[in-house]
Amino acid sequence: MSAGDSLETRGSFEALNQHETWHAALHRLQESAAPHALASVVGAAGSTPREPGAKLVVTPTEVIDTLGGGHFEQQVIETARRHLKATPVAAGTYLEAFPLGGRSGQCCGGFVHVLLEIFAGAESHLTLFGAGHVGQALVELLAPLPWRIDWYDSRAEAFPLQNGHDGYPARIRPMELTPDAEGVDRAVAAIPPASHVLVMTHDHAQDRALIAALLSRTNSSHEAWRSIGMIGSRSKWASFRSRLAATGFDDTALARVRCPIGLGSTINKRPQEIAISVAAELLAQQRPSSKPAQRGISPETWRDTFSAFEPLESAPFVKDPARE
Repeated sequence: MSAGDSLETRGSFEALNQHETWHAALHRLQESAAPHALASVVGAAGSTPREPGAKLVVTPTEVIDTLGGGHFEQQVIETARRHLKATPVAAGTYLEAFPLGGRSGQCCGGFVHVLLEIFAGAESHLTLFGAGHVGQALVELLAPLPWRIDWYDSRAEAFPLQNGHDGYPARIRPMELTPDAEGVDRAVAAIPPASHVLVMTHDHAQDRALIAALLSRTNSSHEAWRSIGMIGSRSKWASFRSRLAATGFDDTALARVRCPIGLGSTINKRPQEIAISVAAELLAQQRPSSKPAQRGISPETWRDTFSAFEPLESAPFVKDPARE
């Protein structure tokens, strides 16, 4: 950090482990599916703070590693954080040009190109109630994907982490569910908008209490959850539906619940087969995004960037006798 930098410029950097490298931070943030940016020096001319290959990781509250400090680095951080403040954060790649004597006001007078890669974090969110055989198989399938999973069970010992499991990425959070009405309401209230919700506990009474709490909150606060599903047969849902209707839920509310879940029934009903079917159904419900034909950094940007400044005088050509 240069003498002109302030703690405000570097966010909470002074409170961080200053020995963390950019690649360690990048791995940590990817594993936790947290929004972040990677800034890389991809071109340098003249006198510059760092050489091509230098990298910096930026989050809304952290800065890890350095591109050399000074006003130039502050501008990179501010640019990254403008992207990270968007709602929602949009993944993207941007090329920024920094004439150090002009844009950055630094006396070294060189020129730096920075590639800024914005990572939006989790692509989707799942709140899963139940750590039985199907729940465990489903989490194993989804673990490699950039999904955040809040995983509840009233039996702390049900999670495979208790049995010598190597552990899941930080974006998968096993949590104990208190099975009383207050605990169920607290867990349902913590579900973020746009989350998929699946109910597959070991207890039908607990399943019914969770579905009732989910539908009550949906009706009262119009939560924009993507889907609500419950494991079970058509006869199970018919029984649940009758009881829920008797307590005041109308057809519109009850229609929000998918039961059975999955793209289709399996012959052998193995947990892994059911999990594959359910995972495929979740992936099929992802909202497709309209993508322009040109993505990433456009050819025009590359052209404008490299023509925006006078090239510095190149080094004189020296003959190499060994190559003649």
